[in-house]
Amino acid sequence: MTLMHDPGIDQPRMTFARERELRIGTYNLHGAVGIDGKFAPERIGDVLAEIDADIFALQEVPLGGASSPDVLALLQRMTGLDAVAGPTFDTPARRFGNAVLTRYPVRAVRTLDLSFKSREPRGALDADIDCNGELWRVVATHLGLASSERRAQVEQVLQSFDTPALPVILLGDLNEWFVYGRTLRRLVTHFRRATALRTFPTRFPLFALDRIWVHPGERLLRVDVHRTALSRVASDHYPLIAHISASVNG
Repeated sequence: MTLMHDPGIDQPRMTFARERELRIGTYNLHGAVGIDGKFAPERIGDVLAEIDADIFALQEVPLGGASSPDVLALLQRMTGLDAVAGPTFDTPARRFGNAVLTRYPVRAVRTLDLSFKSREPRGALDADIDCNGELWRVVATHLGLASSERRAQVEQVLQSFDTPALPVILLGDLNEWFVYGRTLRRLVTHFRRATALRTFPTRFPLFALDRIWVHPGERLLRVDVHRTALSRVASDHYPLIAHISASVNG
């Protein structure tokens, strides 16, 4: 795992109007290849600038290697945010997987190996982030394509919450196509049911694959899809944005 830190951004950059909420986003980058087939990581950076979230969870991120670009490093430079990498595919030639960008200090980082049998390696990036003096546990993940795989992965993630309680944000591409799928029903046992908004595919969104779950649920104010001309072409997923109360009293 990699933690890149810009010493010039120790203090969160947030306007007064934003001090009462956290803006958290999840975005599957599709390897920074847009629906036009072009590899254009700068477009992803421009989409992130449009959103201006406090924390981003990113999936399908090229993380460098001898034969692979480091898209996360580029996005870190473009946004000025701190970056944490959570590769699920990690060889000298190519690193690829999950990542988090944050304007707040990262206090601890863990990775969960969610790989299932012989299927594509999967994982979760689990970070404790200090948001204006309150520690949040942010778990960024990208679940598998098979229903049995997703069920096992969700059980593994939920078991990791047995550690001392922090407020939790679980977010990412859950790959759950069915609104009443067993994966989502299991998550409702720990999280309040969250709004399901269609994010995939960007040409004609049909499926709510990208999700943000918050515990305690009353901290979640609303969830929006970031639909712009740029986000429509930059990836095959739209970004999903959650607005979260920055304090228990709102």
